[in-house]
This record gives sequence, C-alpha cells and structure tokens, in this order.
Amino acid sequence: MSAIRNRSTALAATGLVAALALTACSTGQESAGSSGSGGDAKPVQGKISLTYLQKQGEQEYFIGEAAGAKEKAAQLGIDLQVVNLGNDANKTVSEVQAAIARKSDGLIVVVPDPAVGPQVARTAQDAKVALLTSDDQICTTGPDPASCAHDALVPRIGFSGAQMGGEVGKRAAEEFRKAGWKAADTRTLSAWKQDVTVCGDRVKAAKTAFAAGAGATVENIDVATDNTPTGAQDKVAATVTANPGVKHWVIWGCNDENVQGGVTALQNAGIDADDIVGVGLGAYLACKDWKSGKPSGMKAALFINGKDVGALAVQTMYDRLKNGKAFPAEAFAPTKMVDAAGWQAAGVGCS
Repeated sequence: MSAIRNRSTALAATGLVAALALTACSTGQESAGSSGSGGDAKPVQGKISLTYLQKQGEQEYFIGEAAGAKEKAAQLGIDLQVVNLGNDANKTVSEVQAAIARKSDGLIVVVPDPAVGPQVARTAQDAKVALLTSDDQICTTGPDPASCAHDALVPRIGFSGAQMGGEVGKRAAEEFRKAGWKAADTRTLSAWKQDVTVCGDRVKAAKTAFAAGAGATVENIDVATDNTPTGAQDKVAATVTANPGVKHWVIWGCNDENVQGGVTALQNAGIDADDIVGVGLGAYLACKDWKSGKPSGMKAALFINGKDVGALAVQTMYDRLKNGKAFPAEAFAPTKMVDAAGWQAAGVGCS
C-alpha cells in the first residue's frame, strides 16, 4: 500500500482454502530464488511458529488480514504472533530480529518502507528463517522494488496491482461516460504514495484503463500523498485550489484512503457529489459513505479482502515449512467491484 489497503466475497472456510489455492496456482510465475524465499530454512517437524509483522496494523484492512492469518493458523495448528509495525521502518528491523530470537520458523512481513527490504531479507537469510511478504514488495538487493531484478524480489502474497488498477480505471471510465461530462472541464486525479511500488502499479494500470475506455482524452493530475485520508485530503484540496476552472473530477488512488480523502476535499471545496467520480480500492472506507445514505462522490470501489491475503500467506508459509513446497513468486487473492447498491450483498464488512 497497500498498500495499500486492501476485501472479497465472503467464503466458507473450506471454499476459501480452495479458491485461494487455485488463485495462487494461476499466477503463472516461477518460484523466486532462495535468496529471497528463505531457501535455506529447515523443514519443521513439530509445531510451526510464525510471526506476521504488519505496517499500519490499526487500519481496517490490516485488522482483517491479521484475523484471516489467525484463523488459518488455528486451523493448521500454527503458533502465530502478529506485530503492528505502525509506520516505523526502524521498528521493522528490530521486530524481525526479535522474532528470530523467539525462534520463529517463518516471517511474513508488510513493510512500512521498502527501503528496509535488503536488511530484512539479509537478516532472515543469515538466520535461515523463511521470509514471505504480503501486500507490498521488497527487494533483496536494493531499496526500490521497481528497479529490482525479478529473482531478487522476495515472494509476495497479495493482489495484482495491474489487475486491480485496471478494474478501477475501467469503472472510472464507465462512470465518466455515463455522466456525459466534457473532457475540457474534467480532470482525473491519481493519488498515491509514490515510493510504494505496488501503488505505482495500481495507478499506472488505472490510467491506462481509463484512457482506453473514456472515449475522450482527459488531463490527469498526479498527487503525491502519504496514503492516508488526511494526507490525501490536504494534497487534493491544494490541487483543487490551483485548478479553479475544473467542473468535474474523477479520482482514483492506491487505496480507499486516498480516494476518500480526495472526495472529502472536493466536497469541502463546494464540488457537488454529482460532479465527482471516486473509485476506491478496498471498499472498507467507501462502504461507510454508502452506509450513511448521504450523497457521495464515492461511486464505486474494488473490494479487496485483507482476510483472504492473511489466510493465503499463512497457508503458503505452512506449505513451505511443513511440506517443502517452494514459494510462488507471487500469489493473488480475488477481487470484486462494488457500489452503493451491491456492497452488502458482496460481503463487505463495514464497521
């Protein structure tokens, strides 16, 4: 995120395992090299001990991810500890070291900052502890996963950034055409934390899909945020002030936080909800707008279920440590586009 942050149709427990296993097999990617996958990790004969280290553990998506991980761990008889890293990159390294000191057999990490990736990977490799990431990528050889060689990326469980962004851009284009707006007085806003690789993948795909489906060329404005609602709100508010002649706005981003913050900024600036098309990514914040029943510029959101990712990450680590099954380079959980009319039927939890 990332997130970005991340819900799919509710499934029965057995159905979830099957669906995620099929999804993991359908990525069509080779297994990552041992340098990133804990290839020297020894098989575990007795009870497996895992540590799941998450950024922004208080965020609803990651709360769901932790819940999915815990449920799967209980099913498999795994001793699991979940650690909230917040946004502290330094804490990532110290907590990895602490988990290794506790004799964790495997580590699943969602890093606050990909720059710590090489140190995290080296620490796990030196300790011969299996390492898997969820949601965000890290590289074993450098701070930027976007410029990393494929075989130096640590195996990842999450969602396909290209697929997610494509769905968001496609729906945004549909809403733009339906609104009948002129391109000349419309702008698209792309809001994301620009040093997070998966966010860049999502936004790039959204732009491409929108351009292909809009039927007109609409000028885009990139907005650098910290992936939080307040951060996005502040940056979008400044963007609106700098573009007083724009009548209609289309906004997408790395996650629901960016879109909700942007929509709030637009509405606070006096832009009517009918003149805003926000397409979220996550649905965990979008649903709150729809639940309120008030007019909102949030027109749709891609439902991504952190619970699915947490469960798949734990299952994948179990298969590696107990059965010797190599990590896939990436494995993806399913997604679903929802809106005000159908989010409840899709199983979106909205507390």
